Amino acid sequence: MTATTSTRAPTGRRRRLFILLRVLISVAALGGLLWWLEPAAMLDAVGPLAPGWVLAGLAISVPQVFVSAWRWRLTAHRLGLDLSLGRAFREYYLATFLNQVLPGGVGGDLSRAWRHATDAADVRGAWHAVLIERVSGQVALIVLAVVALLSSPVLLHSATRFPAAPTLQLAGVIAAFGVAIAWYSRPALTRLWRDLRQSMLARTVLPQQLLASFAVVASYIAVYFCSARAIGVPLPATALLPLIPMVLLAMALPLSVAGWGVREGAAAGLWLLAGLAPAQGMAISVAYGALVFVSSLPGAVMLVFGGLGVAPREGGVGQGPQ
Repeated sequence: MTATTSTRAPTGRRRRLFILLRVLISVAALGGLLWWLEPAAMLDAVGPLAPGWVLAGLAISVPQVFVSAWRWRLTAHRLGLDLSLGRAFREYYLATFLNQVLPGGVGGDLSRAWRHATDAADVRGAWHAVLIERVSGQVALIVLAVVALLSSPVLLHSATRFPAAPTLQLAGVIAAFGVAIAWYSRPALTRLWRDLRQSMLARTVLPQQLLASFAVVASYIAVYFCSARAIGVPLPATALLPLIPMVLLAMALPLSVAGWGVREGAAAGLWLLAGLAPAQGMAISVAYGALVFVSSLPGAVMLVFGGLGVAPREGGVGQGPQ
């Protein structure tokens, strides 16, 4: 057995173990929530299905993917990489579907980064473009989650009841790991920081990044709102909208399959903190997950007809974002 083979075997086993762990997290979380809330309570929390709201949620998902693809293309072009808008749109749909079916919720992003890197002039830049584009979206989501928390007196009061010590301890551990990683791979992080400043933080591009990212997050919130209305939940918008960004923030953690289980647990907990029925929060979250999966199915079509091979090269280098 060669050294390469012996190295790959443990790596493959670890990867399969992580995949199995994420599947188990989703199954265990959903099972625990169903045991706690009971399916009958979830059914009581919903009303008749409203097809118009389902169609509205699906319609919103199309410009959502388009703006996300435009943001990726903008980031790539700022790094001097060739990426046409048509290719970015197709690749983003494919990645969206893969994120729904692969454990961790980032497999699709890794796929589009790899496919772009295979024919890019700058391989590391292609990977950085996807990473930075996702960071831009997470920044917008965090900002809106903080605004939502501050705008909800009930949630803000509930949050202040939790002791600060565990939170500070967790922040300290994360900071320590961050410093260790930065010290270990300073050259790589130096390049990443340079690309981040060039493609996201520069004054000429930051407004475009923020506008695109806030538009994408707003579309996520709108789809979640449509999901609630689609299953007949009459909760007023003033009570529902502040809860949504924090549920979306929880499902951004790559701990499960497409956020399943983690998202529902966060929704049930937030509904409970807000003085609402946890079963209602979980029901809306399940409806949202189903709606997002259906909206990602164009990516499945692209997978069937295009596969996961190297995507064809399109356009020419030097074409700026349009």
